[in-house]
Amino acid sequence: MLVLLPPSEGKTGATRGAPLDPATLSLPGLAPARERVLEELIALCSGDADATAKAREVLGLSEGLAGEVARNAALRTAPARPAGQLYTGVLYDALGLAALSPAARRRARESLLIFSGLWGAVRVTDRIPAYRCSGAVRLPGLGPLAGFWKGPLGEALPEAAGAGPVLDLRSSAYAAMWRPTGDLARRTVTVRVLQARLVDGVEKRSVVSHFNKATKGRVVRALLEAGPLPRTPAKLAGAVRDLGYVVETYEGAPGRMDIVVTEL
Repeated sequence: MLVLLPPSEGKTGATRGAPLDPATLSLPGLAPARERVLEELIALCSGDADATAKAREVLGLSEGLAGEVARNAALRTAPARPAGQLYTGVLYDALGLAALSPAARRRARESLLIFSGLWGAVRVTDRIPAYRCSGAVRLPGLGPLAGFWKGPLGEALPEAAGAGPVLDLRSSAYAAMWRPTGDLARRTVTVRVLQARLVDGVEKRSVVSHFNKATKGRVVRALLEAGPLPRTPAKLAGAVRDLGYVVETYEGAPGRMDIVVTEL
């Protein structure tokens, strides 16, 4: 099974250690595209105060985040660390990669794929530096990154997916970078987390960001710890139910799965 995760804006960069070695990253077919985005991003973020202001505008950063521009300019020499240790935030805190059992950690290495506006997609073991470049960014020389990545990811990911199910937990900005087609689309399950609450005695359901991210992280963690990962979409839904979650599937939409929660 392949699990597609979004990245996070929060990152804990390394303070020491070797810099990025692009040749060591997984999915080597993405190397030319990664180099183009990296070169464009560094060029955008290098220069004087006017260049910094332009970079902040392109990247959607406030004035208080101007330091992120300087960080991007130094990507080739900055210390790198495994992506599973780099990303922080609600989903990754709930996933708790560092505290997984040895068997679950092995499954995480084999099954988790983190999408990125800069790198396309990386494994949790891929060593990368901290950066700021979301999948919604439009770089001056490349245009919208979501559109730029469709071709390279479309060539690289079907092989990475293998013959098993794909659990797609990406946010919309990263889902736009690559959409499975054909048989792979039929094996892909997208998840929506709904918070259910009673309002005047009537159940109301809504998508709440914090519930969404935390639940997705917990579900992935529980699946990794439970044992061998499901081999079909139908078994995937059953496995999540076995973990104690309320799961709703739809006969007319076999690739859709709702997880209903009442508390965080």
